[in-house]
Amino acid sequence: MPRAVRALGSALVLPWRAGRGTFLGQLLVAVQTGLAPVLAAWLLREVFDGLTGSGPRSGLLILVLALAATGGLAGMLPNLSQYLTAQSSRAVERHATSELFTAVGRLTGLRKLEDPGYLDRLNVAQHAGMSGPAQILVTLTGTVQSAVTLAGFLITLLVLSPVLGTVVVVAALPGIAAQFGIARQRAKLMNGLSQAQRRQYFYAGLLTTAAAAKEIRLFGLGAFFRRRMLSELGVIQQENQRVDRRQFAACTLLQALSALVAGFGMWWAISAAARGSLTVGDVSVFIAALAAVGSSLAGVVGSAALMYQAALMFDAYQDIVTGSQDLPVPAKPVPAQPLRQGIELHDVWFRYAPDQPWALRGLSFAIPAGQALALVGRNGAGKSTLVKLLCRFYDPERGRILWDGVDLRDMDPSALRNRISTVFQDYMSYELSARENIAVGDLSLGPAGEVDPGDAVAEAAARAGIHDKLRALPNGYDTLLTRSYVDLADKEDPRTGVLLSGGQWQRVALARALLRGGRDLMILDEPSSGLDAEAEYEIHHRLRDHRGDRTTVLISHRLNAVRDADHIVVLVDGAVAERGDHELLMSAGGTYARLFGLQAKGFATAGVVAVDG
Repeated sequence: MPRAVRALGSALVLPWRAGRGTFLGQLLVAVQTGLAPVLAAWLLREVFDGLTGSGPRSGLLILVLALAATGGLAGMLPNLSQYLTAQSSRAVERHATSELFTAVGRLTGLRKLEDPGYLDRLNVAQHAGMSGPAQILVTLTGTVQSAVTLAGFLITLLVLSPVLGTVVVVAALPGIAAQFGIARQRAKLMNGLSQAQRRQYFYAGLLTTAAAAKEIRLFGLGAFFRRRMLSELGVIQQENQRVDRRQFAACTLLQALSALVAGFGMWWAISAAARGSLTVGDVSVFIAALAAVGSSLAGVVGSAALMYQAALMFDAYQDIVTGSQDLPVPAKPVPAQPLRQGIELHDVWFRYAPDQPWALRGLSFAIPAGQALALVGRNGAGKSTLVKLLCRFYDPERGRILWDGVDLRDMDPSALRNRISTVFQDYMSYELSARENIAVGDLSLGPAGEVDPGDAVAEAAARAGIHDKLRALPNGYDTLLTRSYVDLADKEDPRTGVLLSGGQWQRVALARALLRGGRDLMILDEPSSGLDAEAEYEIHHRLRDHRGDRTTVLISHRLNAVRDADHIVVLVDGAVAERGDHELLMSAGGTYARLFGLQAKGFATAGVVAVDG
C-alpha cells in the first residue's frame, strides 16, 4: 500500500505540472457536482413540508427557484467536467510521453533494451504513463464528487437515524475490501501479461507489415501466425475473464446486501412517518439520502479502487522514469580527445548475461591510429559484439579498452560516440525523406530536414554512389522513402513515397555514415553485404579513398574486400586465432588462408572473375 500511495502522489504531480488551473478547476467542479444533489434533496424537503403544512409556505417560490437553479447547475457541471478532463488528459499525455521517452533516451547502452524483463516493464509503463495519470485524475475527481455527496447524505441519515446510518456504513465495508482486492488482482494481471501482449503485437505486426509479407505468403505462414496471435490473445482474455468472474460474484453479493439494507431503511422511514415521527419532507429526503448513500458509496469505492489499480500500474512508469543508468557515467569524465595513438584492447572478456556463454574471450590487440584493421571470422565469432564495445554500448566484464591510453569507461559515452562513424550490419531504414535519412547521420550540420541536399548530404550520397538515384526520385531528396504513409502536403500524389531496394538502402546507410566525415574512427560492419560483386568493388574502392589516414575497423565475410587492410584479426569463438596482414596470414596457412581459398575457389567454380581491389 505505501508503494501505491507514493505512485499515486507521483501520478497526480503530472496533471498538476501539465496544467495547474485545469487541475484545480476539475476538483472545484467535482465538489460542486457532489454538493448539488444534497442541496436539491434538502430544498425538496422544504418544498414538501411547506405544501403539507409541516413548514412555512411564505418562501415556496424562492425554494422552487433555488431548486430549479440547482437542477440547472447540476445539468451544466458534467459538461464542464468533461471539457476540463479532455483538456487535462491531452496535456498529461504530452507531458508523460515526453518524460517517459526522455528517460529511455537517457540509457547510454543497450543492455536494458535487450532485456525482456525491462521491455515488459516498458510496455506496461507506456500504457500506464499515457493513460494512468489522466485516469487517476478522473477517478480522483469522481471520488471527490461521490465523497462530497456521500458526506452530505450520510450526515442526513445520521441526523434522522444514527443507528441506520451506522448500519449502512458497516454494510459497505465488505465491498471496500472486495473492490481493492480485485484492483490488486487486475494490476498484477496486467503486469504479468505484458510479455503475452508483446508477443500478440509481434504476431499482429508480422501479419500486417510489408517486410514480412513475402515470406508469409510464399511459405503460407498466415494461418500459422494468426493462430499464434489468437493463442496469446486467448491467454490474455482468459486471465481477464477469471478476474471478471470474481468481480461479478463480489458485486452481485454486495448489491444484494445493499438492497437488503435499503429495503430495511425504507420500511423504517415509512413506519416512522406513519407514527408521526417523520414528516413527508423527512421521508423524501431520507429515501433520497438512502439511495444516494448507496450509489455514492459505490462510486467512492469503485473510483478509489480504480485509482488504486492505476497507481499500481503507474509504478512501472515510475520505475522507468526514475530508473538507474545501464552504463555508469563518471561524474567528471575525461574529455574524448582526437585519436592520436590508437585503440588498445587488453584481455577483454564479455558475455550478454551471466547465464550466457562468453561472446569475447581475452581479446588483446591494438588498432593503430590512421590505419585500417579488419575483423574476420564466422558468424557468432564476436565481431559485431566487439563493435558494440568499441561504441561503448556495453562495458567489458573483464579487461579494458583504451582510447589513447584512456579507458572508455572514463569518458562520456556521447562525447566518445561523437568521434565515431559507423555503418551497422543491421542499419536502419527510416520512414523519412531521402534527405532526412542521410542527414540524421550528423545533426550538428542542422535540423535533418534543413540540411542542404546540394551540399553535405548530396556529397555524402555521391561518395556512396546513390546521389543520382535520389536526385531522380519524384520529389528528389524530399521524397519519402516509404509507402506506409504520405506527406500531408502531397497526400493525393501517389508518387510521394517510394520504396528502395536493399542495395540502395545500404548505400543510403553508407552515405549517412560518410556524412560524419571528420570522425576519428570509422567502423564498417558488412558495408557491402547487400551489393553485387561489381557494386561491392565500387563501394570498397570509394571507401579506401575516403578512409585516407582515418582509423578504420572493417568487418566483412568477403575476404577479398579486406585484403588490403593494414592489420587483419581472425576471431574464432570470441578469441583471437590469428593476426597479421594478408600476405602473412596467407603464408601461415591457417584459418584465414583456408577461408580465403574457399571463397576464391567458389568464384572460380562459378566462372566469376574476381576483381582484385
